[in-house]
Amino acid sequence: MKNSKIGLLYILPWIIGMVFLTLYPFINALFISFTDYNLVREPNFIGFANYAKLFKDKDFLGTLRQTLKYTVITVPLQLAFALFIAFILNFKLKAINFYRTAYYVPSLLGGNVAVAVLWRFLFQQDGFINHFLGIFGVSPVKWLSSASGAMAVIVLLKVWQFGSAMLIFLAALKDVPQDLYEAASVDGATKSYSFFKITIPLITPTIFFNLVMQLVNAFQEFNGPYLITKKGPLNSTYLTSMFIYDNAFQLFNMGYASAASWILFLIIVSVTVVLFATQDRWVFYSDKGE
Repeated sequence: MKNSKIGLLYILPWIIGMVFLTLYPFINALFISFTDYNLVREPNFIGFANYAKLFKDKDFLGTLRQTLKYTVITVPLQLAFALFIAFILNFKLKAINFYRTAYYVPSLLGGNVAVAVLWRFLFQQDGFINHFLGIFGVSPVKWLSSASGAMAVIVLLKVWQFGSAMLIFLAALKDVPQDLYEAASVDGATKSYSFFKITIPLITPTIFFNLVMQLVNAFQEFNGPYLITKKGPLNSTYLTSMFIYDNAFQLFNMGYASAASWILFLIIVSVTVVLFATQDRWVFYSDKGE
């Protein structure tokens, strides 16, 4: 009993944070989404009016399309790159710990405001990237002044933050039994065959975990797109999180913003449910059937 009380004392800060910084705002946002509220006057209950308006709002529907596009492009690229680097770092190389740390650093800095600002300067018309490409005779690319270029810039920033997924993949790769590779080698299997027939199936639980986590993060992405491209040419990088921010803190339409945030939340939940419902078709758990 005494140990239970001590344990509860240790997790009390987390419980307080969970209740007041997550659960309360979460529930309060649901209530506000049914009101007309501008942070000054008292919330005025208007039912589903905000939701009905959102589904007719071309700007909001456009942000959903751009967010989906951003997520569909970013997540596979990030996971593929993270797995590729993890596979390389799984070999016994000199100074391997240094390389693992170096590849993880972008994940620590990627969400930083300063990095986003630096990224913007790098991809300006007269920025370092175009100067570097000019060395090879490549004409300056309109990275931030074209729809495709702006999307490419924020996708690259997100893919560059592959460190967390890489570390998880690296841990999974180390758990793959080496005797399976040795047996496959004796049977004449090539490295690529072993990778796709042994490695990939055995780390599918980790792939699934990283996929869910990166999807959730991508749907909520804000810092990079907002600081680097704003809305981008023709609203090409105007994501739903930015739409929510603009309505909440620029237009002070908290009810409308809360409704948009709940729609985004329901989309994320729906995608996650679909992934969990279909995981039995491609995720291999070693203890299944035991």
